[in-house]
Amino acid sequence: MNKPAISISLSSYGADLVRQRGQGSFIETLALAGANRIEWREELLTNEVAEQLAAATHEAGLQSIYSSPIELWLAGQARPNPELVTALQRAQAFGAKWLKVSLGFFTDNNDLQALDHLIKHSPVQLLVENDQTLHGGRIEPFQRFFAAVEQHDLPIKMTFDIGNWQWQDQSATSAARLLGRHVGYVHCKAVARRADGKLVAVPPAVSDLHLWEQLLRHMAQGVMRAAEYPLQGDDLLQLTREHVAALARLGQSRLEPAHV
Repeated sequence: MNKPAISISLSSYGADLVRQRGQGSFIETLALAGANRIEWREELLTNEVAEQLAAATHEAGLQSIYSSPIELWLAGQARPNPELVTALQRAQAFGAKWLKVSLGFFTDNNDLQALDHLIKHSPVQLLVENDQTLHGGRIEPFQRFFAAVEQHDLPIKMTFDIGNWQWQDQSATSAARLLGRHVGYVHCKAVARRADGKLVAVPPAVSDLHLWEQLLRHMAQGVMRAAEYPLQGDDLLQLTREHVAALARLGQSRLEPAHV
């Protein structure tokens, strides 16, 4: 049985620890834990050298996703964010096959042909994520964006962040049903509300894993998925191994023969 590709967003280990240790220090942990891919976080970079990380990742047998905090579309501008060019180049330097950005302020006036011109010569595939904002964290703008993507036949997929929908009181189930066929990457994230009312990412409970299983039914079999929730403890290798295995099992029941 072919297991789906599993990534770990390095933000899961906590910003302070990642900046202290450097993102390259997690390559061995992910490889030993059975992950296939590593998600570099641009906002957590310190003194890392892209080419060295690219070589080390390749040596460890991992593929890379590069996460940039930029928004694809800026308010009041028809053309794509000019920082996209730099982000694509940086992702390529890190050896990444995918670049993840947020949608931003998409409107029907945005220039998809200009976007096509920017991405068609890059070996890096663009992934566009729902974030936690009012303009980039709701279902309807993504429906319109991917309708335009299909119309222009652009090689763009969605990063579906399960938890982020809650920041705008959106239904992840409805989002999966309406957008699932566009998804190329899933950010798995459970969410809880703290005593002060703030929403925060948390590791999944059994009920969360069950929900994720249902959401994945609306997406391509074996879609790439990542942990993007706190992975913090004394034994990071064992903890990572357990969560890699849990994410790999999601959706596999569809492939198992029925027991008579």
